[in-house]
Amino acid sequence: MQFLDIHDPDFEQQFAAILARGEETGREVEQVVLDIIADVRQRGDEALLDYTRRFDRLAVDSVAALQVSDDEFDYAFAKVAADELAALKLAVERVARFHEKQKQETWLSTNEPDILLGQMITPLERVGIYVPGGKASYPSSVIMNAVPARVAGVGEIVMVAPTPGGEINPHVLVAARLAGVDRVFRLGGAQAVAALAYGTATVPRVDKITGPGNIYVATAKKLVFGQVGIDMIAGPSEILVINDGSGNPAHLAADLLSQAEHDELASSILITTDRGFGERVAAEVERQLAALSRETIARKSWETYGAVIVAGTLEEAISFSNRIAPEHLELAVANPFGILPLIRNAGAIFLGHFTPEAAGDYLAGPNHTLPTGGTARFFSPLSVDDFVKKSSLVYFSEGGLNRLGREIVRIAELEGLEAHGKSVSVRLGGGSGVQS
Repeated sequence: MQFLDIHDPDFEQQFAAILARGEETGREVEQVVLDIIADVRQRGDEALLDYTRRFDRLAVDSVAALQVSDDEFDYAFAKVAADELAALKLAVERVARFHEKQKQETWLSTNEPDILLGQMITPLERVGIYVPGGKASYPSSVIMNAVPARVAGVGEIVMVAPTPGGEINPHVLVAARLAGVDRVFRLGGAQAVAALAYGTATVPRVDKITGPGNIYVATAKKLVFGQVGIDMIAGPSEILVINDGSGNPAHLAADLLSQAEHDELASSILITTDRGFGERVAAEVERQLAALSRETIARKSWETYGAVIVAGTLEEAISFSNRIAPEHLELAVANPFGILPLIRNAGAIFLGHFTPEAAGDYLAGPNHTLPTGGTARFFSPLSVDDFVKKSSLVYFSEGGLNRLGREIVRIAELEGLEAHGKSVSVRLGGGSGVQS
């Protein structure tokens, strides 16, 4: 862990390693992914079976056997305790309620008597959601990806998830059923992304792929973009906590570790105006680390990409945060709403001392699929908008075209596009086709 002062002359150099984490995909990774995509396109189901045997140690005769059956869903519900089921149902309800407010309707403007303009909202027909597996199980990722798709009105939701050894977490399956997933395949990695993007005899081609994954999954999503839509290229998780010396150091230490335990590349940063408070938080992180079941992962993350930064003022801390554009931003200050208007770039903002980032991860309501690596400067959280498309609507009556047609022709002439202008002028003046 680095203890830094924002005024140190070498601060930028010291902090550079944290900013650069996960930045380089590596040509070798990209080439591996390109080969996998090409193989899946060429051999389809046969390639998927080979990769599943190799990477997930699961041998079956057909990809159809990798689809989770109704009996397996029933078994999963039987395995999940009543209080766990209630918590998952509450999360689905709250996330759905929040995303319902994001829905847009088709609209028409009738401001002009002879022209109608508007926008038509159409849900995507089929989407694929990728749910990570391996180091942990993530029913919350199922909910955050599937619920907005269902709220948007997507016709079919296909879920893929890596299942080493063939086992799939019952909570993940229960979350999938509660959130409205239609089909689940035991498929992971770049091969699952390729299957969703191009389709195979068994896995249907989708219109968009959402959900986080490892570097191979992220690279695959980047490489199939254009063939299908994607939500974003997700990098390692991150949290930035702005603090003014108020609050409980144990609380903030726990918040920092909530990201550090994700994986070794996660970044947890505290920027405070009170050096003594920062020292107490750092000491508390060390104390809490020893009790974590994922201590090895969290410690590697904290020691490599964790930092406590001392700023002279809250304004300095906020300016730093806006430059970093963190995925998760906690305003752990006495008056969080007072500084909220100054925040420009953040995936999700958590206000006050009793709003831990984990509340947003699970059931507050907003989506936890957030832009990482500074992309909050131009990306937004996953939302209903990601699962619909918008078509512009244009209607001109004869009078409307006569009223505006000559200006349309003039602009076409400015661009030297004669046929464009002709398509309008031929309709003017009763269809004479004479351009004035």
